[in-house]
Amino acid sequence: MKKKISWFLVVFLIIYTVLGIINALYFVPKDTAEVTRGLANRWIIQLSDEKAWYTRINPLTIIMSWTIIIGLIVFAVRVGKNFKVIPDRRQSFAESIMDFMYEVVESVIDDPKFVRPTFAIATTLFLYISISNIIGGAMPGLNVNVVDGHVKFTLFQDTWFSPTADLNTNLTYALMVFVISHAFAIKAKGFGGWLKSWLEPMPIMLPMNIIGELAKPISHSLRLFGNIGGGAILTFILTYLVKYLFMPVFYWAYFGIFVGLVQALVFSMLAVAYISEKIS
Repeated sequence: MKKKISWFLVVFLIIYTVLGIINALYFVPKDTAEVTRGLANRWIIQLSDEKAWYTRINPLTIIMSWTIIIGLIVFAVRVGKNFKVIPDRRQSFAESIMDFMYEVVESVIDDPKFVRPTFAIATTLFLYISISNIIGGAMPGLNVNVVDGHVKFTLFQDTWFSPTADLNTNLTYALMVFVISHAFAIKAKGFGGWLKSWLEPMPIMLPMNIIGELAKPISHSLRLFGNIGGGAILTFILTYLVKYLFMPVFYWAYFGIFVGLVQALVFSMLAVAYISEKIS
């Protein structure tokens, strides 16, 4: 098995090196200004002539989001249908993630009634955001940007587009956590108890409590957006400097895998913390 893995790594490095040299010699633009001209631009489609923010969509956000969602569903169905007493590697991987997330949620949520639903929410967010961050920071692929008003498709010169690099995605999930946390609070305390919590520790604090609650989804979403969006831009610039040869492996591994997984865990744990705070 080890010999097979060693041969795979050798073949991978050879192919990666050859493609990197070809890309550096023939495909990477020689002018730095040409590289950064479309950086951080988005492929936006205006659905109406009003040009309002709510009539604009980013097709890549929708396409990549549904691709990740369908992939997770297929993986879950395959693991569930072939569930074994002695787990294989796929089932062991899924169980290890579930066990870790459940233990964390159980240690934070005091009311046993809310452990399971909070676990489902936190685990779903963690899996979706992890995959989004990894494909957007560690996997070269197809990307689309806008250069001089024209849509430009690039292959293997950038990573796949990460849905979490779009603030709309992060804000949507942050607002979802905000609504769920208050719905759980009403269920745990009753409607009267929930209203009373806005006046604690004294009624004069009501304006501050409102501002504090509204700031949660904003900071929740911006934290993830800043780390993933900023990391993608930094990786793009650094990898250009070394012509996509050897160092991109390090950059993609750091920003895509390490930082991506950490940020996914932080977002999920903040969701658990917000829910725990409201029901306690």
